[in-house]
Amino acid sequence: MSDFKNQSPWGSPPGGGGNGNGFRRGPTPPNVDELIRKIQESIKKFFPGGKASGGKPLIFGLIAILIIWALSGLYRVLPDEQGVVLRFGKFVKTTQPGLNYHIPYPVESVLTPKVTKVNRMDIGFRSERDSGFTSGAVADVPEESLMLTGDENIVNIDFSVFWVIKDAGNFLFKIQDPQGTVKAAAETAMREVIARSKIQPILTEGRSKIEIDTQEIIQNILDEYNSGIQITQVQTQKADPPDQVIDAFRDVQAARADMERSKNEAQAYANDVIPRARGEAQKILQAAEAYKKEVVAKAEGEASRFLAIFNEYKNAKEVTQERMYLETMEKVLADIDKVIIEKNAGSGVVPYLPLPELKKKTN
Repeated sequence: MSDFKNQSPWGSPPGGGGNGNGFRRGPTPPNVDELIRKIQESIKKFFPGGKASGGKPLIFGLIAILIIWALSGLYRVLPDEQGVVLRFGKFVKTTQPGLNYHIPYPVESVLTPKVTKVNRMDIGFRSERDSGFTSGAVADVPEESLMLTGDENIVNIDFSVFWVIKDAGNFLFKIQDPQGTVKAAAETAMREVIARSKIQPILTEGRSKIEIDTQEIIQNILDEYNSGIQITQVQTQKADPPDQVIDAFRDVQAARADMERSKNEAQAYANDVIPRARGEAQKILQAAEAYKKEVVAKAEGEASRFLAIFNEYKNAKEVTQERMYLETMEKVLADIDKVIIEKNAGSGVVPYLPLPELKKKTN
């Protein structure tokens, strides 16, 4: 027992010298023989006299160590992580959240990167989050933000790219610099979209389409590299002309706004006058149609009346002639002042005093 107490925890003499089996202290990793010796020294504690009685305790110890070693392959992946299994340092597979198992060290090892964290990459500017500026300070990066449009104008555009890890294995081992890769792909994609767009939509209503097209191109580039990165959003922060011409551009924008206002006013006036003119034209057409129907109906009535009289005339010519004569004379003489004298009165007619004519003159 005195010899056992004088030993170090790893079974070598406290003096640091050799013990006959080649063991020595120091930073050199233990070999297999040294590991067996440590197991033997640990097992001796459980037997009388501190010595094993045979080979069975050694076997039991090896089995216990093997079980412990096998259980060390259990590992847990959290809900916001993915497990990346490495076999002798080479990527083998990815595992999902939960309790998993791998061949224990040194055969396999596991990395568990966060895959739900949203990362952000700013292009064209640097905020205090990136560069440690004072509160609210933003630094412009012209070599990233100045781009040539499809109509040969220059636009100063700042945007941010948001991304997450969708395949941890590819993310860790397929690309060397994830941040730099995302930045290069984002800048390339934005320049491509801006190069085929005109400046007016870029500065006004076309930003949403630019963001969607840019996100699609970035994702295609990263998928070609098997980067394991998923782009969740592209967000434009600013889209303006270069600082040197921004005042002139604002004047142009103001002139365009005046033009649009004048066009809207003219359109409103046209919307008011044209329906009114159409209504008047429709009214005239309806009046003409009514007059046409009235004239046609009157003509048809006169024709019907004439045909009726003609039929009567054919049946009794003398009577019809006399009746027509009397009706005509009645119409002609209706408004004439007249004195009717019988034919047989002869020369004995009493002189006539024209009282109606005198009355008219008096009035």
